[in-house]
Amino acid sequence: MNTPSGRRTRILAATTATAGLVLVAACTSTGNGGSGSKTAAGGVKVVKAGQLTTCTHLPYPPFQSEIDGKVQGFDVSLIDLVAKDLGVKQAIVDTPFENFKTGAFLNSGQCDLAAAGMTITAERKKHVDFSDPYFNATQAVLVDNKSGITSLADVKAKGKKLGAQAQTTGEDYAKKQGFDPVSFESSDAVLNGLRTGQVQAVVIDYPVVQGWLKDKANANAFKVADNLSTGEQYGFTVKKGNSKLLAAINKAIADAKADGTYKKLYEKWIGPYDASAASPSAS
Repeated sequence: MNTPSGRRTRILAATTATAGLVLVAACTSTGNGGSGSKTAAGGVKVVKAGQLTTCTHLPYPPFQSEIDGKVQGFDVSLIDLVAKDLGVKQAIVDTPFENFKTGAFLNSGQCDLAAAGMTITAERKKHVDFSDPYFNATQAVLVDNKSGITSLADVKAKGKKLGAQAQTTGEDYAKKQGFDPVSFESSDAVLNGLRTGQVQAVVIDYPVVQGWLKDKANANAFKVADNLSTGEQYGFTVKKGNSKLLAAINKAIADAKADGTYKKLYEKWIGPYDASAASPSAS
């Protein structure tokens, strides 16, 4: 992905409903997870004392986006659970998406993990270690209500322009189908491209479209013309070999599914609970 020159990495506080609990845990933690130590509970090493530093790419609702000056979303809430278990608080670093493919910020010690609604792929596994999959995702084709487009094939048949977020599996899928999609840096830019007529259709992860269509204005203007089952699963990533943090992430995901927390967060951020999307098998 090409990013605008001068763009700087931003560090943002993750302040979801669970983050308040995380902060209390961080303040009251003892032993290895105590203040000033770069070892959290369970012997998990962290790059900055007292916090679990998460790399993401904003915005990508409903998984992570800045709302009222706070970074919130489904991914943020799940990683808050990990941070709570480790006796630290979560801090979020906004970074260019292309770094998630290479694990650059994990390898450089800038972040402990990456959470960005990221699809598990064989190519990415060469550079980072993925958690257990926590979400099944399909791609959606979103169009203007008045476009007359009824499917992805219809976009091509009618010679319409297709947009996608750069460096994503949605863009890869479009290219494999013979498109030369217009690339946008962020999900917000994708929607704006459709809204302003730069493109007549976009392909992007369906949960993102669900989030957009929660807004009445978007629901009145756009519709889903096609759902594409691509077998994608989301996972969180850590630096290769960071087995203790990976185990902590997998435990938090499993516990959240077992005690009902996952379902509550799913309904809060994504929509009506879909057990098939929420319970992916290990990839």
